[in-house]
Formats: sequence, C-alpha cells, structure tokens
Amino acid sequence: MSTTALPPGGVPAAAPAMPDVMPVRKARKGFIGYVTRHPTIAIGGFLLLLLIAVAVFAPFLWTKDPTALAPAMRTRDPSARWWFGTDMLGRDVYSRVIYGTRVSLIVGFGVAIASSVIGLFIGLVSGFVRWADSIIMRVMDGLMSIPSILLAIALMALTRGSVGNVILAITVAEVPRVARLVRGVVLSLREQPYVEAAIASGTRTPVIIWRHILPNTLAPMIVQATYICASAMIAEAILSFIGAGTPPIIPSWGNIMAEGRALWQVKPYIVFFPAIFLSITVLAVNLLGDGLRDSLDPRLAKRV
Repeated sequence: MSTTALPPGGVPAAAPAMPDVMPVRKARKGFIGYVTRHPTIAIGGFLLLLLIAVAVFAPFLWTKDPTALAPAMRTRDPSARWWFGTDMLGRDVYSRVIYGTRVSLIVGFGVAIASSVIGLFIGLVSGFVRWADSIIMRVMDGLMSIPSILLAIALMALTRGSVGNVILAITVAEVPRVARLVRGVVLSLREQPYVEAAIASGTRTPVIIWRHILPNTLAPMIVQATYICASAMIAEAILSFIGAGTPPIIPSWGNIMAEGRALWQVKPYIVFFPAIFLSITVLAVNLLGDGLRDSLDPRLAKRV
C-alpha cells in the first residue's frame, strides 16, 4: 500500500492558484451598455430622431414658403441665399425638401402602424383558427400575386391624390406580408406545450391568443414594421414621381424629383438633394430594423 509523503509539519501543501487565462469582462448595463452592444440601433435611432425633429421644427429651420413662386429667381444654383438652389418656378428647394420630410415620415409611420395592426389581427386568426386559415390565406395570396406598386397605383387611380389615400393604398399592398409573417409564427407557437396545456384545461381561444400567442408575435412584427416603413417611403416617392401620389401642391421628395428630372443634366441639384434625404431616411429605418432584429432575436443577440 503506497502512502503520500507529507511535508514537514504533517500538513499537506495547497496547490498554487492558476492564473486567469481569460480575464472576466464586466458587462455594461443601462443605456450606454445597450448602445455599445447594438450600435446599429443607436445610429439608426439617432438619424431617425434627427429627421423627426427636422419635420416637426421645419418652420423654424430658416425655411420659406415651399409653395411660393418667384419666376425671377428660377433655376438659381445653390448659394448662401438659396442653400439648395431654386427650381424652374423659383421655389426654394431647401424649404421644399425640409417640408417634404413630413410627408415621407407620415406615410412611412402611418403605413407601418396600420399594416401591422391589420396584418397582426389577420395573422392571429388565420394561424390559430384552422377552418379560417385556408380562406384568409387564399385572399392574401391573391393580393400578393399583384406587385405592390401596381396595386397601389390601381388603388390611387380610383381615388383622388392625398396623403391619406397614399397611406391607404400602400397599406393594402403591405398587409398580406405582415399577415403571412404572423401566421407562420402562430403556427409554430400553437404546437408548444404551454399552449396545448391551456387548450386541455379549457381556456377559451381569445384568452389563449391574448395571453400566450400575441406576446410572442410582437418581436418579429416590430422588426417587420421597420422594413415596411422604409418600403412605404420608397413607394410614396415612386407614386409621387409618376404623378399618382400626393398632389403637386404638397411638397414631397417624389414630387420634387419628378419636377426636376427635365433639368437633370443642367440642374442636377433639384433631384440630388431630395434623393439624398430619401436615402438617409431609408438607411436610418433599415439600420434600426437590423438592430432590433439582433436585439430581439435570442439566436442573433450579441453577447458581452
């Protein structure tokens, strides 16, 4: 039988402590930590808030009447007096671009909210009520078979040009996409054990949808709403560009670019400035959507 030799004194010596190979990183908490983990949300949110501030405080940003005509000042190049130049009717392009921010944001947010609410309701009913699924989804498939921009043009042809009608037309085209997304989430959730337990215990269907299904569909729907917002802004610009959107009396980025396309080769700034603002706005919304996707999806969440 072997014995272990003891050091003098009869007390075994403790093994030396091993140094830390990987130092422990302290996770930052609070707003600063969240921004550090999700920089795309910070950048997109900052740009979007800046554009919202521009739209709200447009009258105080050294703007003029965007509809005021000045034939003697037409097609003036950008200068200290005319920051973005003037168009073929002498209107201040800077003022028109700044006020056009309101139209794009109203349309984008309006379509995102309306299509999300309507699509959420349709998707919940279609995904959880089996007998209604085939009927509702065939209607949604029929709407999705028509290109969204063509469907919006057709709906605008039946009504007069206004911001409200533009929101309605684009919403009809976007609702099927939200409904199919929510339906897919609901189909996976209704097979979960906690939902089956609620059904077995006799819980009513509206209560199950409200307590167990709806909260789990909000995260993907919020992310989808950001992409719909960006898509709606582009669709509004397209409709206005081809003359099927907001009336010319209302300054919008699509209207400004449509009016300046005839002078593109000699006065490109008339198209350039509204195009830059539209691109920045869409980029901000897309960055916010990408950041929310990474933040709300546990499989893509960044760990620190």
